[in-house]
Amino acid sequence: MTLIVSFISENLIKNINVVFAFLILIIIIFIGILFDIIGVAVTAADEPPFHAMSANKQKGSKEAVILIRNADIVSNFCNDVIGDIAGTLSGAAGATLVYRILRFYDIKNNDYIFTILMTSIIATIMVGGKAIGKTFAISKSKQIVLKVGILIYFLKEKLGLNLLQNNGKARK
Repeated sequence: MTLIVSFISENLIKNINVVFAFLILIIIIFIGILFDIIGVAVTAADEPPFHAMSANKQKGSKEAVILIRNADIVSNFCNDVIGDIAGTLSGAAGATLVYRILRFYDIKNNDYIFTILMTSIIATIMVGGKAIGKTFAISKSKQIVLKVGILIYFLKEKLGLNLLQNNGKARK
């Protein structure tokens, strides 16, 4: 999966305008932060409020229960799989952007400074964004999990995509 996504994003960044390449880099970073927030929120959320919502036929509440019951899998996927892919891609995209900028402006001296600067900026945004996101995810876990549940509900109902499998296990 990483290989395919990396190949696509690298080719995209190499072949488009630098401004759009920066936008793609920002989107990759944002996806990493967003999935980190989802993973933490699912881990922090309590199941009982969603049972009450489910009894009231709240859309997405059943999906939220499944997410919470599978918090270990959801968290691993969101935080580790997607997070690691986003981190790797953002680093590769940043390196490609630096290379393109250095080549465009024909910069040959002290080129390592630009690489260090880009790497530092990407790392700061990723780490800072994830730190802020974790605090947000813990304090707003119920709302976040419900929003994700609603999204999954609509993907299932409107597009026929069933992203969840209810294995029936209760959370301890």
